Amino acid sequence: MSLLHISASPRGSHSESLALADEFVAGYRHAQPEHTVDTLDLWDGTLPAFGPDAAAAKMAVFAGQQPQGAAATAWQAAIDLFERFDSFDHYLFSVPMWNHGLPYVLKQFIDVVSQPGRLFGFDPAAGYSPLMHGKRTAVISTSAVYGTGRPAAFGTDFQLPYLRDWFRFAGLGDPIEIEFRPNLVTVDADDQRTAALTRAHTAGAELARC
Repeated sequence: MSLLHISASPRGSHSESLALADEFVAGYRHAQPEHTVDTLDLWDGTLPAFGPDAAAAKMAVFAGQQPQGAAATAWQAAIDLFERFDSFDHYLFSVPMWNHGLPYVLKQFIDVVSQPGRLFGFDPAAGYSPLMHGKRTAVISTSAVYGTGRPAAFGTDFQLPYLRDWFRFAGLGDPIEIEFRPNLVTVDADDQRTAALTRAHTAGAELARC
């Protein structure tokens, strides 16, 4: 069995989501030390672009055609990333909130791997169907201003709802969720952080045993 941690934060040791991810992985390793764990850092410069050539390739595949030339090269890059993603049994997404939603590199990752015949199927009469089955997912979501129950002036959550929908679209099911959302002026953030770290460790062990 294997876990892929998909990291969407560029803040390194200053990142709350990465600190929680480290604790999650520690719990995962403690529960199942023989499992393989790898990290995909979305900020390491290796994420393929999904521009005109890749878009042309995707539409060609939708039409039952074979991409050619530059489109074929872009398509192969997307498929290579999908195959790396698909080779794992468990996933951990660590996701800070940016402007009420996702960091753009995570949306880029999603756009690259969400390909017909790989992540999803499509039938003109029946619509979309998920193709990734038998896997489990966890997501760590953090925010410094938005929080459940806070007034609208503190933001709106387009982060977790989007990810939940995409997980279902892919066939990954409902994720194990770990949230840490202290207000920037909250005085008890340390207590909230400790609780979130404990939850992350427990969730890691829970996923490892699935």
